[in-house]
Amino acid sequence: MAVEIKVRGYHLDIYHHVNNGRYLEFLEEGRWDYFDRHAFIELFESRQLSFVVANININYRRPAYVNETLRITTRIDHIGNKSGRLLQQVWLLQQGEAVELVADALITFCLMDESTQKAVVIEGELRAILERMLEEGL
Repeated sequence: MAVEIKVRGYHLDIYHHVNNGRYLEFLEEGRWDYFDRHAFIELFESRQLSFVVANININYRRPAYVNETLRITTRIDHIGNKSGRLLQQVWLLQQGEAVELVADALITFCLMDESTQKAVVIEGELRAILERMLEEGL
């Protein structure tokens, strides 16, 4: 599963394609969908943790235009000691099928302890969950 977004006029810039800044919003929508599907919000809240984006690196592959439908996919790409990485891809859909890569991004994240405001070590049950998802390509 992934989130789909229809490109609207307000997504466009003066060149009549999706503005580069809008991709950050599309990717964020993809992450929220991913968190919802995997019950991450509840998991983080139960441990008083916040998901924090530390870095986003985006590759723009093809312009997206009004009335096109885009699919944003998200999966865990790497898990480190205090940070991890998500791979997100934005695909052009035609007749419900992903036909062309529009953009891809690597998002480095950490989990922050809400009381100390510091990144925590990814360990225990939380690490096991993330590692299983990494292995399964989720």
